[in-house]
Amino acid sequence: MESNQAHSSMEVETVSSEAKVLPPKPKFEALKPHEMSDGQVQFRKVNVPPHRYTPLKKAWMDIYNPIYEQMKIDLRMNLKARRVELKTRADTPDISNLQKCADFVHAFMLGFEVIDAIALLRLDELYIESFEIKDVKTLRGDHLSRAIGRLSGKGGKTKFAIENASKTRIVIADTKIHILGSFANIKIARDSLCSLILGSPAGKVYSKLRAVTARLAERF
Repeated sequence: MESNQAHSSMEVETVSSEAKVLPPKPKFEALKPHEMSDGQVQFRKVNVPPHRYTPLKKAWMDIYNPIYEQMKIDLRMNLKARRVELKTRADTPDISNLQKCADFVHAFMLGFEVIDAIALLRLDELYIESFEIKDVKTLRGDHLSRAIGRLSGKGGKTKFAIENASKTRIVIADTKIHILGSFANIKIARDSLCSLILGSPAGKVYSKLRAVTARLAERF
């Protein structure tokens, strides 16, 4: 009697182990942008400031070729609304390409060169941070003009030194400052610019930059 019960229990175990065999895991191809949005085309629009209209006309082909040929995004210039319009295509490989291209065009509108802004298409960890001089310190009249002069330096020397040390690109447009780079590098450049706005001499900022870049070189 006991042997029959043991035999029946063994049979149950073998049946349960066979039932655990699962079919192979299905493999699905990645969805394309037009499939993710139920076949709807996605758009981005970037306004063109009046002072960037002429530079945009001169550099249009340099902007158009990488966006259309490499990122597979359609774009056009809406002359009536004065803005650049971008949209996805059926062969766009990645939905994030649309936002990358919009950031690239926006960076050019802020005043960055095409060869600098195009890095936004190729690298993922790049950002643009913008702030005004009055966000750091309230300055008016000649004090504001001197602060802008300290940021640039003679012939742009100070600005170039900060760019090279922090591996960023900086645009000083009147009282607005735009910085393009990685998160950590933007912080280094922003701290240096804020020190200059607050009145630190350029020599002191250079020495701080040398110390920071030396620490970064040791870390990496």
